[in-house]
Amino acid sequence: MTADRGPAVPPVLLLFDIDGTLVEPGASRSHLAAVHAAIRDVYGMPDPAAAGIRASGKTDLRIAAEILAAGGYTREHFRLHADRYCAAAAAQYETRCPADLSGYVIDGIPALLTGLAARADVRLGLLTGNIRKIALRKLDAAGLAGFFSPAVGSWGCDAEDRIQLAPIARARAGAGGVSHPRERTMIIGDTPGDIACAHADRIRCAAVTTGRYTADQLTAADYVAHDAAELSAIIALELSSLLPAQPQTRAVGRPRGAGPG
Repeated sequence: MTADRGPAVPPVLLLFDIDGTLVEPGASRSHLAAVHAAIRDVYGMPDPAAAGIRASGKTDLRIAAEILAAGGYTREHFRLHADRYCAAAAAQYETRCPADLSGYVIDGIPALLTGLAARADVRLGLLTGNIRKIALRKLDAAGLAGFFSPAVGSWGCDAEDRIQLAPIARARAGAGGVSHPRERTMIIGDTPGDIACAHADRIRCAAVTTGRYTADQLTAADYVAHDAAELSAIIALELSSLLPAQPQTRAVGRPRGAGPG
């Protein structure tokens, strides 16, 4: 007689941001140029860059909305053409993306992803402000696309507000119409926006200082890591504890509240 092993335990879902987390912020120059070109083409705004909107941590939809608002365009006008904008930005990026972005990959990330991808108890996904086609093209140029399933994650045209992306990603990673459990999900990102997204869905978050924000600006995260080695240790601990439903801060890497050493 075969023993009843009980219901299968789902893998731990690790949702990675891209810019500043997997690749250096400099890899996004052609991305921002594509967004500006799409705004010019679709909305007729002469100089989107002049709005001076900071893009870090925002969805591509939110970036466009803020640029257009700064230029005096109405919300209604933005929403009316939002789908065209997303398609146009993806097309613009396809022609602008450098053939090779591997030089922008953050040190230690390929080894980290290789180890995680080999684990049966882990599923890798993306939670990014990038439009889906832009995200996948960028990762392909960086040599990282093979680590992620295009079907698992949420993207910059799924919602304007980044905090809505986590439930979308968990729904896509779920089975039988049930979202992937939040207690077995973790977001890894480099901005306060990533942290807010995690908090809004009551899931864990590890922040990294490899983007444009310092440890002092990321203290609301459950953990703060300064490099891929610290991030690897944090993830290993989370996996060993199976992401408990009532998380506690642990002294690995830089726990939340710790300043730069």
